[in-house]
Amino acid sequence: MNIGFIGLGNMARAIIGGLISKGIAEPSSIVGSAPHEQTRTAMVEDFAIQTTASNSEVAKKAEVLILAVKPQMFPEVINEIKDVVRPETLVVSIAAGLSCARIEQLFGRPLHLVRCMPNTPALVGAGCTALCANAEATDEDCALVAQLMGSFGRVIEIPERLMDAAGAVGGSSPAFAFMFIEALADGAVAAGMPRAQALEFAAQSLLGSAQLYLETKEHPEALKDKVCSPGGTTIEGVRVLEEGGFRAAAMNAIAACVEKSAQL
Repeated sequence: MNIGFIGLGNMARAIIGGLISKGIAEPSSIVGSAPHEQTRTAMVEDFAIQTTASNSEVAKKAEVLILAVKPQMFPEVINEIKDVVRPETLVVSIAAGLSCARIEQLFGRPLHLVRCMPNTPALVGAGCTALCANAEATDEDCALVAQLMGSFGRVIEIPERLMDAAGAVGGSSPAFAFMFIEALADGAVAAGMPRAQALEFAAQSLLGSAQLYLETKEHPEALKDKVCSPGGTTIEGVRVLEEGGFRAAAMNAIAACVEKSAQL
């Protein structure tokens, strides 16, 4: 199976790294295009894949074609490749905000199309990818893409109407998590802890908390209550967060991301 990537940025790098490390694809079966020679050279050195400056060359070769460019680049890229993409080619988009209908419109014809929304933790094999498909895509198409995206984390299939929400809570929220890690560390630094240790404590605590939820599936409220002893330090911290509008700020951030995604 020949897998083509148009665009070789961070997310393409994460996908390619996962495919090769899990043995799902051989480097010789992967070809990617990028306009900058430096990017292409780095991908050859790191993964031994084939690279080219020609998007059309990738589109001709690929049985699975992954469009890994920014949403604003889709009209230009699709106009360049639409006449060489074969009817049987499975097209995968990882662009935020662009619906299946809009992508089909740009191609000017029906096609086997799966939309995915991975996130940056994919770079360390801990990604979370939302997946939906158009009417032309088969169950086999979806299963194949889920296998590809599952090489670097979890895959959750959802209806397309939820993709903007998935992009917000999955794609954008790592930035919020990094801000929270930094803020927790700042508080520990203010209490006298060296920054390197403070960051390690904060990051590991968030990682462990997420893992605890994923493995137990206990409601986050119940897990929170287990940490909050009556009259203790944690419930005092929870009170301060609630006074600062912690939950409302997080909810409003997700709502803002969903709104922006709908405008793309």
